[in-house]
Order: sequence, then C-alpha cells, then structure tokens
Amino acid sequence: MVLNTETQPRIVMAVTNDLATDRRVQRHAATLRSAGYAVLLLGRGDLYVRSSRSFRFYAEYNLRLFFRLLRTGCDIVWANDSDTLPACWLAARLKRRRLVLDAHEIFPELPEVVGRKHVQRVWRIINRMLIPRCDALLTVCQSFADYYREQHGVDMQVVRNLQPTDPLLPPLPHTAEHPVLLYQGAVNVGRGVDWAIDALEWLPQCRLVVAGTGDVIGKMRDYAASKPWADRVQFLGRLSVETLETLTPQADIGLLMLEDRGLSYRLTLPNRVGDFVAAGVPIVASPMPETAAIVQKYGIGELLDAPGPRPLADAVQRLLLRWSPLGPQERLAAFDQPRRDLDWNREQQRLLSLVQSLHVRNQYPL
Repeated sequence: MVLNTETQPRIVMAVTNDLATDRRVQRHAATLRSAGYAVLLLGRGDLYVRSSRSFRFYAEYNLRLFFRLLRTGCDIVWANDSDTLPACWLAARLKRRRLVLDAHEIFPELPEVVGRKHVQRVWRIINRMLIPRCDALLTVCQSFADYYREQHGVDMQVVRNLQPTDPLLPPLPHTAEHPVLLYQGAVNVGRGVDWAIDALEWLPQCRLVVAGTGDVIGKMRDYAASKPWADRVQFLGRLSVETLETLTPQADIGLLMLEDRGLSYRLTLPNRVGDFVAAGVPIVASPMPETAAIVQKYGIGELLDAPGPRPLADAVQRLLLRWSPLGPQERLAAFDQPRRDLDWNREQQRLLSLVQSLHVRNQYPL
C-alpha cells in the first residue's frame, strides 16, 4: 500500500528508551514510511535529560518532550507507552493533533514499579486519566488488550511485534555435538539469564550465547566467570538488528525465560517469540499465557515445568531429544504454519488501517 505523501498525516513517535534497540518502534516507523507517511522518531538520544533517577527522569523527560513536540509540526502524536503519554497528550491537545498510544507494557505492573506503591499509584492515575482520552489505541498482544478493556473500558487494536518471514529461509545448521542455546534481548532482573548460566551444569554438551545488554549485564558476566563451565558462556553485548538477524538462525534453541514479577511480565508476548519463529529456531520458554499458547499450538518448543535452572535444563533436554533426529528440511517444515501465521507482513495491515482511520490530512510539515 503506497499513499500520497502530500495528503497523508505526518507522525511524531516518542519513546523514552534508546531508539537503536527498540525494534517495535523501528518496525512501525519503517512500515508507515513505506506506505507514504512521514515519520519522525524522538528517543532518549534526542532529548538531553540530566537526571537518571526514575521519578526525576520521567518528569524531566516529559517536560522536555512536551516543549519539543510544541515546536514540531505534525498531524499525529504517537506515544509509545505510558511514560511518554503525559507530554504527548498535553502537546496533542494544545496543538489540536490526533493522539495514538501504543502500549508495549502495562506500566503500573512492571517489576520495578510494583514494589513501590506510591509510584504505582501515580502511573495508575496517569493511565486512568489519559488512556480513555486517546484517539487511537494499540498494544502488543490480546492479553494486554483484555487488561486495558477491564481496567479502563477501552478497546485496543492488537498489533503483535513479529518479524517479516522469508519463504526462502536457508536450512538451519545442526550442531548435535555442541548445541547452541541463544538468549537475546535485555539482560535485566527477572529475565532468567542466571538460570541459563546455572542450567549448563546439567547440559555439559551445550553452549550459551547471550546477545544483549541491560541493568545486570556486569553481574551476569561475573556470575558466569565464577562457574567451572565459564568457557561455554559467551556474551556478545548489544548487536545491530542486521547482525542479530544473521545470528539467530544459527542457534539450536532459543531461550525465553521470564520470572512472574507482575502482570506486565505475565501477560506479555515477548518480541523474541517472533524472532525465533521467523528464524525457524525451536523455543524453550516460561509458561506465560501468550508464549505458551504459541508454543503449544504449533509444537515448536518446550515449556518449563517450574521456575529455575534445573527445570530449564530438563526442558532443553526434552527438546533436544525430540528435535535432534530431525534433518534441516524437516525442522524448517515444522515452522511452515507458524511462519505463515506469525508474519509481520500480515500484521502490519492492522497498523496501516488504524492510521488511515484517523482521517487526518497533512497540514504542518516537520
């Protein structure tokens, strides 16, 4: 779908994190640009914020974002998550622009918020006041949409963060002697990287590759170095999207562990599900509802019986036992249906329909 850039809306997307690693925002922007929309992205690198403390950071960030949005001509202001919503909502109302909220998380239910009741109360108030006043709403999975309907009485369009799939995906490598377990994504508390390191005690034939960085990356490096099997753990740090897309198909198993640290973790559909499906890599995952539904429906992985490293090792062993006898073409064939169903090329139509439904003409060039 290619649209006339002279009559289509100009969009400003705002996010508080690093745009270089936010694949959902990048993917949405690329899709809209390919359809003829002009899209400007504003992230942490575009707004100088002095404070690094949580409350002060969000307050200062929203203040600076608000004034930047006032100076930026556009038709649609696009808030990515509740942490940009105050600035986006106020700027959109003052400038009489349409406002879109894309909820990647349930912000008051994030692990770093749940234990801080005053902070949680503030985010709940922000959501209750502003979410029903948005012109369009979307989120990453049906479980999130159900939550927002129950809590705020709103209907959110579900646009899952999936990868485009290539029907000519090359055959997967098979390393039966030394299977590669791949963890990719944020190395944060509650993501199970320590489980994966410990699980190698019961998986002497396996190697662990960690692609990503985060709040506990230093701690995890030190923890892995303290183990007798440290030589079987490799930390690659932050990788470009292109490098990660080349790396993922080389793995034998994709790891997707999440501790149940609140509703936002419990109900989410992690980006990595789409990444592993697109690459034809079987998954070992925590039994969170959205992930479990996909793994069980298509038979493309194993779920942990319980939290922790030993259940993770057991799930890896079960998957290796079931998967190892398959040849490259048989393994690819197992992903035929999920790759057809879980494809960004189909998912993006919902995104384009949502923007078209706003019926806004471009009047203010960026």
